Amino acid sequence: MKHEIIIAGFGGQGVLSMGKILAYAALFEGKEVTWMPSYGPEQRGGTANVTVIVSDERISSPILSQYDTAVILNQPSLDKFESAIKPGGTLIYDPYGIINPPSRTDIRVLQIDAMDAVAQLDDVKAYNMLVLGGMLKACPVVSNANILQALKKTLPQRHHHLIPLNEKALQKGAEVIHEVNGQ
Repeated sequence: MKHEIIIAGFGGQGVLSMGKILAYAALFEGKEVTWMPSYGPEQRGGTANVTVIVSDERISSPILSQYDTAVILNQPSLDKFESAIKPGGTLIYDPYGIINPPSRTDIRVLQIDAMDAVAQLDDVKAYNMLVLGGMLKACPVVSNANILQALKKTLPQRHHHLIPLNEKALQKGAEVIHEVNGQ
């Protein structure tokens, strides 16, 4: 098994953290992993993306031009990465930041109303974990238990009280994701 993922959006949406948590979870499962962030000089508001490769075998290169799964959180990222999804691959997007929805018919398209759902949790900081929960329902490359273990590893001790909220967000994400094109 080898799964090539890109997560893309604006800085401040937790894009890089999502990728890092996913990578750690895969390591906890004994898988081979690459994590490669990319972001502009702006910390919040600029574009950011991260590629994560999860594999049962050694990974020859972290550089990708096509992806099995793309998690897209804004229009510039959709414009840039929709065409880079492999035929038969998966595109997951939050419509909140999208003006022109995905148009490809040769991929599986799923919508996650994460911005609306995170408002119900009453903590916008859980947005990235909600999106990650939806992605893992669509593409279960790692277990939620290992995501929580990775969260403990990446969060500073002073923020460990937020882990139950993040666990709720993971579950909520799995509930609110749905297919758009019925493929």
